Amino acid sequence: MVASVVFKTFNMKFVLALFAFCYCVVNINSQTKMEKADVLPTKSQVEWADAEIGVLIHFDMPVFRPKYNWRRDFGKHPDASVFNPSDLNTDQWIKSAKAAGAKYAVLVAKHCSGFSLWPTKAHDYNISKSPYKNGKGDIVKEFISSCKKYGLKPGIYASTTANGYLKVDNPGVVISGDKEEQNRYNKIVEMQLTELWTNYGPLFEIWFDGGVLPVEKGGFDVLAMVNRYQPDAIAFQGPFGFSNNIRWVGNEHGVAPYPCWARADSTTSASGVVQIKGLNGNPNGRYWCPGEADFPLRKNNAFQGGWFWHEGEDDMLFSIDELMDKYVKSIGRNTNMLLGIVIDDRGLVPDADVERLIEFGKEVRKSFSKPFAQTSGKGKMFELKLRSEESISYVVIQEDISKGEHIRKYELYGRKNGKWVLINEGESVGHKRIVKIRDKYDAIKLIIVKNEGEILIRNFACY
Repeated sequence: MVASVVFKTFNMKFVLALFAFCYCVVNINSQTKMEKADVLPTKSQVEWADAEIGVLIHFDMPVFRPKYNWRRDFGKHPDASVFNPSDLNTDQWIKSAKAAGAKYAVLVAKHCSGFSLWPTKAHDYNISKSPYKNGKGDIVKEFISSCKKYGLKPGIYASTTANGYLKVDNPGVVISGDKEEQNRYNKIVEMQLTELWTNYGPLFEIWFDGGVLPVEKGGFDVLAMVNRYQPDAIAFQGPFGFSNNIRWVGNEHGVAPYPCWARADSTTSASGVVQIKGLNGNPNGRYWCPGEADFPLRKNNAFQGGWFWHEGEDDMLFSIDELMDKYVKSIGRNTNMLLGIVIDDRGLVPDADVERLIEFGKEVRKSFSKPFAQTSGKGKMFELKLRSEESISYVVIQEDISKGEHIRKYELYGRKNGKWVLINEGESVGHKRIVKIRDKYDAIKLIIVKNEGEILIRNFACY
């Protein structure tokens, strides 16, 4: 009897152990499958990817006082009275952005000087203390109104990390190191973000240049605020845990690395400064956090890196060929293009810049508005048959990213004189892959060599 009980007990322990083992295996397999295929973009991230081109508009004290350096001149900021644009017209800004093909615009409401383009109640260093509209102006309000008027989605650069007026340096730490002063600064930023996120309606994108200082490092709970006031906004370098984060591609040249996956291993580092583990992302990463490639319309060796206007630099604009190259190396590498626009001391986009933006928009439309052929659907092989041999400039491949990012390796072939020749092979596709070609073919073929999950091609076209 004792032996029988012992045997039954042993048997039961064995069964339980076997069950536990099987459960763990199933769990691990489920987790592995999730890591490989089930990380999907939010609705906001899909909408953002479809927008493709945005602009980032800078207008701050260096336009009026070019020798001012916020970090070198802590406590010596220019007086608000020097900020006096005589002909400011936000309609002109947004019309210029739209001419370039932009679908959204981000206004730098406060840059590193700390001067604020709206009448903030947090401190006196703001537009209400300037001669602009006799202290009754609100450039953020005007900007939002112009975006609505011309159909662009509005965004706001809401940096929390640097402020010359309040003597704060990256990543949002007061230079004195005083805890009480840090608390006062945190309350000011919290008030300003609340104003920006509640007084002007829904925002398409929020820009946290340099990330955010987390609570454990002395910051305040930015995550709770953005979830409360702007839960649908895209957040560039946003707080860890926010569902609509996007990431920096590591340079201000408008060139994304390749491959560039929308998925990544992380979104924001613990220190609050955004650092993606590997600029290329990871096709099996835990987070959907695509890249945004920002660069100024004026060359990087221009004044303030090309981000701010300076007299006599109209010849520093990128050429159309250079801009088209950046278009292919940003949007064509599964990121959005964010083009920096300067505002001059009149309060306008300079005439030369307007002309270049118009030219760029025309060139994009000319290059991509009329495909020779296009198709879509499920499968691993797609073919575009042309009526005759054509000079192909570009091939575009797009996945339906709402279902995931599943292509891991592809090959692209062109048919010439009855023979198929390999013209390109690559890895990531995601929202859009643009392959630049300069040759004649009478057919183009796409073969998916490796994939994770079902392939759903939204668009395969040649131009």
